[in-house]
Amino acid sequence: MQTKKILVLDGHPAESSLSRTFAQTYGDAARDKGHDVRFVHLSDLDFDHDFGQGNYHDFKPLEPVLEQVLQDIEWSDHLVLTTPMWWGGLPAKLKGLIDRMFIPGRTFDTRKTTLAGLPAPMLTGRTARVILTSDTPGWFMRLVYRQALIRQMRGQILGFVGFKPTRFTYFSGASAPKPGRVDRWISQVSKIGAAAV
Repeated sequence: MQTKKILVLDGHPAESSLSRTFAQTYGDAARDKGHDVRFVHLSDLDFDHDFGQGNYHDFKPLEPVLEQVLQDIEWSDHLVLTTPMWWGGLPAKLKGLIDRMFIPGRTFDTRKTTLAGLPAPMLTGRTARVILTSDTPGWFMRLVYRQALIRQMRGQILGFVGFKPTRFTYFSGASAPKPGRVDRWISQVSKIGAAAV
């Protein structure tokens, strides 16, 4: 078995959450199999969420905590992100983390383009897993919302900077799960973590 360098990012802004439980479960299972695992908890990070001017030339310098997370991403072979879906999107602090960190010259190169004419990704050679919780039933997510957040994460965020493939695990009914459901979810996450996928 080839060992991986895995960054597990708990993308829930609260100190205690189902996302944090899944992050720890995945990371512990992967570490038990010999993989090198680092953890980042969004709730521990203090930074300005606002990108500011909104262009590629005058963005704010990264705070030390953001620089460290970005270095951890650059170090990793595999990124694991656990997050809830709120109002059809990511929590504001997590979106702010992405807005601030995924900057030109570090995660994509505006001086080079792909065949599609997009900036060249700079984080290629890495894979990702997103563990997403929501109250939206899976069938509704697929048929009505057309998996909008999943498509955004796969193509417009992680895929844009080079993560391929990005796999998803979706758990619905997270606010008031039926008895035994969380234990089954934890077992499933543990198996995914042990396989490091």
